Amino acid sequence: MTCAVSLVAVVAAVVGGIGYLARGHDSARHFQTVPLSASPNRVAVIGDSYTAGFEDTGRGAANWTARAWQTLAGRGIYVSADVAAEGGAGYAVRGNRGGLFGDLTARAVQPDDALVVFFGSRNDQDVEPGELTRLVADTLSLARRTTPSARMLVIGPPWPTADVPANVWRIRDILSAEARVVGAEFVDPLAERWFVGRPELIGPDGVHPTDAGHAYMADKIVPLIAGQLPKRT
Repeated sequence: MTCAVSLVAVVAAVVGGIGYLARGHDSARHFQTVPLSASPNRVAVIGDSYTAGFEDTGRGAANWTARAWQTLAGRGIYVSADVAAEGGAGYAVRGNRGGLFGDLTARAVQPDDALVVFFGSRNDQDVEPGELTRLVADTLSLARRTTPSARMLVIGPPWPTADVPANVWRIRDILSAEARVVGAEFVDPLAERWFVGRPELIGPDGVHPTDAGHAYMADKIVPLIAGQLPKRT
């Protein structure tokens, strides 16, 4: 899966007395929900085009991450997030800007992060299993070394139909096993059938989520993140 990604954006909004800022360059974006008196939780997100957005969908405030931070702030969970996502990227496949998930991890993950989220990637489906296992292990270990006390959430690749290819199930199995090694929680969109039976959530290419699909992903992922972060008042 490839897509052209531009992540240069500055978005500012005020919702219910909370300042919301997004700024980004290259394949990393920074978001911060700023309450009047609270210390936000630092979060890093690593992903592919399902997180970066594709063409004119999933951009800016429509992106699942932007929706998630706003929703969490409304629940009293304040976030300072670095999002590094690149179309076409995976743990073992380089994206449109030449990055692997390991490269994105090095850019986004900070020692004081409270949570690191990995999402994807279906882009790894043609990678030899041993090589994929090695690179997944290296990437998750890099995150763990960088921020030893952070919680980690590994979300496997979704598939928009019930006809999931065998090599995508294999990616799921590798991610699940390696997530356990580093003490990460693993979430399985394949078993949970994200997007299945919901064609309106996927664009005409049959791959990338629409803006409605990003809203759907935010609804799925917000509770997962909220379960890993403390409320701060």
